[in-house]
This record gives sequence, structure tokens and C-alpha cells, in this order.
Amino acid sequence: MSLPQTLYTTRKGKTIDAVWSGTWVADRLGVSLEEGAAPGSPRLVQLLGLALRRNPKRAHLLVSQVLGKHVPQSPEVVYAAGYGLGERVRELLGDEAAAAAVVLGYAETATGLGHCVADGLGLAPYLHSTRRPVPGVKPAGGFEEAHSHATSHLLLPEDPELLAASGPLVLVDDEFSTGNTVLNTIRDLHARHPRSHYVVVALVDMRSPADRDRLTAFAAEIGARVDLVALASGTVGLPEGVLAKGQALVEEYDRQCAAPAAGGPPAPVGRVVLDWPAGLPDGGRHGFTPADRARLEAALPALAGQLADALGEPGGPGAPGGRPARVLVLGNEELMYAPLRLARALEESWAGSGAEPGAAAGREVRFSTTTRSPVLAVDDPGYAIRTRLVFPAHDAPADGPGDRYAYNVAGAGFDAVVAVVDAQGDTGALHAPDGLLAQLAPHTGRVLLAVVPSYVPEASDRQEPIMTDPIMPEPLRGPAFSSYAAEDVGWLLQDLSDVELEAPTEEREEAIQAGGAHYAESLPVEYQPSPEYQELYQSALTASAARIARAVGTVTETVLAERSPSPVLVSLARAGTPVGVLMRRWAQARHGLDLPHYAVSIVRGRGIDANALRWLVAHHDPADIVFVDGWTGKGAITRELRDALAAHQREVGGPEINPEIVVLADPGSCVPTYGTREDFLIPSACLNSTVSGLISRTVLRSDLVGPADFHGAKFYRELAGADVSVAFVDAVAACFDEVAEAVDAEVKELLAADRTPTWEGWAAVERISEEYGIHDVNLVKPGVGETTRVLLRRVPWKILAQRGAGADLDHVRLLAEQRGVPVEEVDGLPYTCVGLIHPRFTRGATGADGKAVASK
Repeated sequence: MSLPQTLYTTRKGKTIDAVWSGTWVADRLGVSLEEGAAPGSPRLVQLLGLALRRNPKRAHLLVSQVLGKHVPQSPEVVYAAGYGLGERVRELLGDEAAAAAVVLGYAETATGLGHCVADGLGLAPYLHSTRRPVPGVKPAGGFEEAHSHATSHLLLPEDPELLAASGPLVLVDDEFSTGNTVLNTIRDLHARHPRSHYVVVALVDMRSPADRDRLTAFAAEIGARVDLVALASGTVGLPEGVLAKGQALVEEYDRQCAAPAAGGPPAPVGRVVLDWPAGLPDGGRHGFTPADRARLEAALPALAGQLADALGEPGGPGAPGGRPARVLVLGNEELMYAPLRLARALEESWAGSGAEPGAAAGREVRFSTTTRSPVLAVDDPGYAIRTRLVFPAHDAPADGPGDRYAYNVAGAGFDAVVAVVDAQGDTGALHAPDGLLAQLAPHTGRVLLAVVPSYVPEASDRQEPIMTDPIMPEPLRGPAFSSYAAEDVGWLLQDLSDVELEAPTEEREEAIQAGGAHYAESLPVEYQPSPEYQELYQSALTASAARIARAVGTVTETVLAERSPSPVLVSLARAGTPVGVLMRRWAQARHGLDLPHYAVSIVRGRGIDANALRWLVAHHDPADIVFVDGWTGKGAITRELRDALAAHQREVGGPEINPEIVVLADPGSCVPTYGTREDFLIPSACLNSTVSGLISRTVLRSDLVGPADFHGAKFYRELAGADVSVAFVDAVAACFDEVAEAVDAEVKELLAADRTPTWEGWAAVERISEEYGIHDVNLVKPGVGETTRVLLRRVPWKILAQRGAGADLDHVRLLAEQRGVPVEEVDGLPYTCVGLIHPRFTRGATGADGKAVASK
């Protein structure tokens, strides 16, 4: 592919060499950039290169040449790109509306760009989203980014009213691809604080015609004006199968990707002390006002002088005058704006009055930033990411330790690198032998560390971090943990796959009933269904897929209407997890929403996983959290959750979380939000892990779960051949379109109906417990789902079946026959069936084959 060389000129005459760094990907995958028709705009090939990354949602990466993230660039070019966009927004709005606006940038790539746009706008405060929770600062909102490597965004303004005004909201991202991220943000914030005008700003607008139509329809739906301002527009041409081909190329070349060769012995590492103005925010994480901007502008010349003095020490590498000829100022993940402004001030101070930066003195300054996004590096002139340095995170990230990256630094010939971090990032991990500073040292003549103070808002409700370990673990995701896709669910659990936890069913039952063990301290041996039972499951799924889809749609639409327009789904592992996955799929299919979904552990008698709850509150608005389960039996878990959340509220205070579970089926009339109150067969209840992502029941045992740990579970990888988890979800989701009309009608009726729980199921359980001489409601398991669990995991005594119950009980009858359990038909049962656990179980009360016998 041959492209002509063209130049993009900034407002100060600085130009970008536009030889395209996308030919390597284009030639191998057939990816193309189709130019838009806007006159006077720079061409896409001047602004973007192409690379490949490890991401199950999108293999290709559009690498900006003017963002200051992956590609070292002149700070003036980076600043001018955003500043010019801000000037265009001000022209669009007019001064009066611009003064009432708020600018919002997206973490991590657009935190600096958004700030530059705010500078160009001139009159508006700035805020960027963040993935760093701050104790004591209440989130003003949150949202998900569909294609990002890391998705959860928090909005943490110091001024809680910053986003509450009615003036224009200007949303800034580096690229506008599908528009999902922006739609998710606007939907969330518009529900809280409606406004009439939104402006979306991006370096490039790469939406398809369908995505453009979707934004237009969305604006009409919310009754607001939505404008878009971009440097350039076009589309990405993606041939069929590009995702799989891209992933294959990543696998092939990643194995060949060696660490960049060192340019010489490691450079000395020094520190430069900056006189950062007291109380001046280091960026827009908590807001940055026009007054803050004025203070920074006044301080920049002195700060640049301190950098120049440190770089110009006698004997320093480069020329002339002992000063380095090429300097890189390297920002750190979300910390982009402060390093950019320092780099630009240094560039201007070296350039001299009116000269092009670096030309007069033979020196140049470049700016880029580290990132958490893993990208394949290929040392080819036609590829955008030539080299990659890898180092561990050094700012105690809330989602746990992980690798971080600096691209196109090694091999770029920098005589000095100034690494700029905030105080929270100045940790032992930064200075470790494998840390960022040590990784930079072999590839430059000198490394300087500059630390700016981490701005901490004065929050009246500040509290100390709750977990004993300040690093909260990252949610586990498939395919490393579970057979669900990574975006379907994040498991707030610890992986106990290598621990032997299974015990024979009879031994577990005896220990549980004798009080010597809790059911969550061990696991039952996973039931392996017979061919006959598997066939019955498939038949049940075929017969009920549409019925389940209708219930999924009904409960999801009710949640969106009554609980939150952007809920955070939190399923109770593991029966609730397939339902949470389906609810997320429905919201995506019907509304284009990418709802976050997590699975947590709750244990009867022990409560919900407190650390998982703290993780959720730290990462999301508590008002958006919605707990999801598969069905209600007698309502024990419903009560357990309510008590656990009340205890959490007493312990930590802060915003309350709604304790009401939402369920697919509520035959016990225990909750107000449900898909149906019929007691019918939900096929996912027929199986164990093989329909729940191959995850075990959750485990809570003091020798395995410490004070700062999540509860545990196992991933049964060895059962992959029998796994139907994704197939179950796909089968139900395939019926969404056909039930949509019925769902709309049903939701309309439900929203107007009295759905107050009657708890009739609990009353029936108490009656059965006494009538059958059990005297323990925990041994009475009502409903098709709970009865199935009894037959799969416990020692059943007998099954009570509603007289005349039909095919919904075929699998129950089969399991009962296999285990030698009598099925007794009765009248007046509010459930289709009820499972009774053997009330006085010892191993002597069963035969050698483990089949139940009558209680004596």
C-alpha cells in the first residue's frame, strides 16, 4: 500500500510527519481507513496508525498520532489538537452557554485531551472519569466502556453539584467508534440531571451509518440536542473474520516479541523537585476550574525552569551545552495533563521566541504516557507500536496488580526521560528492579523522576479504607475463570480450583445436620448427568426458551424503569449468574446498554461477602446496584441479603444499597421485582456448574478465606466437554425478538399493579415443616429450582408434587427415580413441587447405595 506523504499544521505552525504506520495491519488483515468528506480536515492517515491488541471485543487498535498516549509527539501538537477542538466548541455554543458548560473527559486515554478541550473552551470547569476510587468521595455516576481493556468508570467530582447544572455537557474521547460509551454516559447522567444540550468531541469520528442513526434516535428519545465536533471523520473497513485473524496474528507475533535491546548500560536515575502550587489539583479527577487553570498558567514558567535546570547539569548527555538533545516527558496512565503542560512549557522555553520548538537550539521535546492497555509490538515502520516496555503497576490500583506499558520509548533515541507521576504512584513498585524507572534506564542516557502531589478533596465523610489489604483484588473473568466471555460477568471470588473441597453427599449432610460443619465449608461432588437426563434438559430448554426469554425481558425492563436507567447487575453466585448474563444481553439487544455485571457470594447464616460489597461500593454508585437471583423459594436468601446490607450500613455508613433482589421467577411471592410468579422449570436449575460457567458453589472457610479475601469457588475446567452455559444463554437470547411485544405489554401491566410480596411461600414452608414432623424450615426446599438442588446436592427424603403437574416435573421424577426418592402428589400446594431433605440423617439411614429410606 502506497500513500502520499501529507502534513497537518497546528495553530502554531508545528507539523506532523504523516507517513502512515498502518500498512502492516492493513496488508495482513485487510483493515482500511475510509476517509470522510469534511473539507479542510486532516486525513485519517495523518492522525491514526494501526496496531493489534489482546482484546476479545476488538482486535485492532486505532493509534492516535496526536493524543500523547502510545506515540511520543511534540507537546505543542498534542495540546493544539485538543485546544483547537475546544475553540470550535466555544464557537458552537457561544460565550454565554460556554460559561455554563461542563467538560467531561474519559479515562484513561482522553484525560489530557479533555483537559485541553476545556482550555480551548476557556470558560468551563473540567472533570474526567477515573478508575481510581477515593475513600470518602461519593461517586456522582459511573458507566462502562464496551471495547476497552478495562471498563469501569467512576465520576468523583469534589463539588457534588458539578454535574447537576442544566448547562451544556461536553463529552470528550479520543475516538468516537460505535458511540456506546457516550450513550451509556449520557443515559446515566441524563437520568440524574437532565439537560437540553450535549456536545460530543473526539479526535476522529469513526461511526458507521447505523451508529450515526442510533445517536440521532437516542437524542430524540431523551429530548435533547446532541452535537459532534471532530478533527476528522471516516470509517474503519473490517473484512469478515478480522477478529479471529487478528487474534491469531497476536498469538503468532507475541511469542516472537522480545524485550527491546538495551542501548547501553543503565542510565542514572535522579529526582527533580517541583514547586507545585499548594492545593492545585494535579488533573481533573475531582474537577479543575478556570481559576485552577489560571494558577497553573502562572506557575508553569518556573516549573519548566526547574526541569530545564535539572536536565542541563554539567556532564549531561547530548548536546549542546551538556543538555540532552532529545527529551521525553512521560506521563502516567490517567495523569496526562500535568505532564503535558510541563512538557509544552519546557519545549517553549527551549525553542526561544518565535522559533519552531527545538529547531534553534538543536533540541526537541516529546510527550507520551504509560498505559494499562496491552498492545502487540512489531518493529516495522508500517506498524504503529514499534517497541514495548512492560512493568508492574505502581499506584496500588483498586483492581489489583497488573502489567503496565510504555510504547515507542525504547529504541527512539531519547537522551533523557522525565517520568512524571503523582504522589500515589511514587511507591516501592516504581523503584523496584522490574519497575518503570529500571525499565527505562537501559534505553536512555538519564532518567529523572518528577512527582506532583496527589490532589485529595476535602471530603467531610472521609473514612479510612475498609479492607485490611489496600489492594482490592480484580474480578476474575473468563476464559481464565469460567466459560463465560469476559464481558458477560466479573466474578468477585477467589479461585480455589487447586484445593480439594469435594466430599460425598452423605458425609456432608451428616456433618451439616449434626452442627459440625456449615454447608459452605465444602462442596458436593458435581453431579454428572446421564444421557437420559441430558436429553431431558435439552427438551426442557427447547420447550421453555421463549418462556424464559419473556421473563428475562420483563424483569430487565422493570429494573430499567424503576431501579436505575444504568443498573449495575450483581448476581448471587451461582444460580443468579445465568440470569444476570441474560439480563445484560437483553439490555444490550434492546437498548444498546453495556451493563456491568458481577457475581458475588452469599451464604445462608453467614451473609454476603463483605469484601465484595466494599469493592462494588468503591467502584460504582451504590444507588445503581441491583442484586439478581434465579428464583425465590421460601425467601431465605432475600431475608439474608436484607440483614447483611443493614449490617453493612451500620458498619460503614454512606449511601444505602437497595436490598430487594430481582429474580426471574418468584413463586413464593417474596420480592416485588420479577419476571414471573409462576413456578415452572428453568432449565438452568437442572444442572450444576455445566450451566453456570463451570463454576462451583461458593466456599467460605476460615482457613481458605482471610479477612481481606473474597469468598472462594472452583472453576471445573475438566468439565468443559459437558458445558452448556453459553449455549443456554444463546438459546434464550435467540427468542428475544419474538417475545419483545409481549414483554412490553406485560411490563406496562406490572408497573401499574400492586406487587407487594405476600410471603405465601414462607407460610406454606412452615406448615409443611410441622405437618411432616421436620420442625426445621431449612430442610424444606420449595419450588422446582430448589427441589432440583435437593436431588442434586443433598440427601432427599421425599418430593411433594402438585397434583396433576406436567412436563415441568419430568426431570424431578427422573432424578427421584435414580435416587430412590418417593414422589407424593398433594393438593393445595402453592408451588409445583417441594423437596424435603432427610430430617434425621445419618449414614445409617441410607442404604449402601446412598438411596434414601424412610425416616424412623
